[in-house]
Amino acid sequence: MVDQELYDDTQDRMKKSIDSMRKDFMMVRTGRATPVVLEPIKISAYGQEMPIKQVASVSIPEPRMIVIQPWDKGVLADIEKAIQKSDLGINPSNDGKIIRLVFPPLTEDRRKELVKQLKKRSEEGRVAVRNVRRDAMEMLKEMQKEGMITEDDEKRGQAEFEELTKKMIEEIDKVLEAKEKEVMEV
Repeated sequence: MVDQELYDDTQDRMKKSIDSMRKDFMMVRTGRATPVVLEPIKISAYGQEMPIKQVASVSIPEPRMIVIQPWDKGVLADIEKAIQKSDLGINPSNDGKIIRLVFPPLTEDRRKELVKQLKKRSEEGRVAVRNVRRDAMEMLKEMQKEGMITEDDEKRGQAEFEELTKKMIEEIDKVLEAKEKEVMEV
């Protein structure tokens, strides 16, 4: 059995890599409206940078529409400007009280492009997981070199880290498959 602390640390680092990939996946538009796409957008209000959800309520009245209703009408123009400057690719519609974001349906070419981006990002996730495995393997070698563990313990540890890496990469593949299916749905 590998040193439990090293194993737990390695597993946590791998999970963080997958969580980061999941978060990136959430930002990918799928033709459906989701408030997650607004998270990276910050507005200048009250003398500081703030996320939209701190100054407005965000709702989804229809599958392809987001409605943003600020609590203070004074920040309406700031929200609209921030959305236009973002790389969201959607023009906000402002009626003086609320802002509507209508997501156009995705074309087949755009869907394929998004899938390519998802595959690229999932490969980055796999590489991150493998890098964590490499670091753990180096720690095992170092521990064996310093006499903290035997050579047999090092071999068992390497096998455990290989198994953990395999599980994490399978998890990445499942997340990719689910998101790919979501993007390709018409």
